[in-house]
Amino acid sequence: MTREEAWDLLKEYNKEEFHLEHAEIVGKTMRYFAEKLGYGDEVDFWEVVGILHDLDFEMYPEEHCIKEQEIMRQRGVDERIIHATASHGYGITVDIKPEHEMEKVLYAVDELTGLIGAVVIMRPSKSVQDLGLKSVKKKYKSKGFAAGCSREVIERGAEMLGWTLEELIENTIEALKTFRP
Repeated sequence: MTREEAWDLLKEYNKEEFHLEHAEIVGKTMRYFAEKLGYGDEVDFWEVVGILHDLDFEMYPEEHCIKEQEIMRQRGVDERIIHATASHGYGITVDIKPEHEMEKVLYAVDELTGLIGAVVIMRPSKSVQDLGLKSVKKKYKSKGFAAGCSREVIERGAEMLGWTLEELIENTIEALKTFRP
């Protein structure tokens, strides 16, 4: 599946700008990590997974990570994409465990990119370019800040990857700096 095909499918089920922007951010973040972690020949695949990970969330929030499997199978989407996208709901809506390093990255960065985005909005510069670990950690510790971004999932994702929370945050900030103002 190409990036364009993934984007077209996403837009069939998502109309809200927030969801489209989130898919774009996670897709580009996944692309960055594919390159960084030595999967340069799979950057397009990682990006497609990032774009499609919340395919069903806007229309079917109660069936998140469940309905998207059905939709993608009906479209003949590669089972690797289906497994990868569904696995980011592990322990929440599905029992599909992230197995491949790519799935673990998706699991970890999905929530974290949202939290970092919220931090950026609060900054005077409104930019990720001057953002550091300390600023994110300060907001991260405040449970009321970006409360919809699960710290438990972020921490579990870092653990799955064998990274410290700080490494995950720093790497994700660096990813975002490559494409966000």
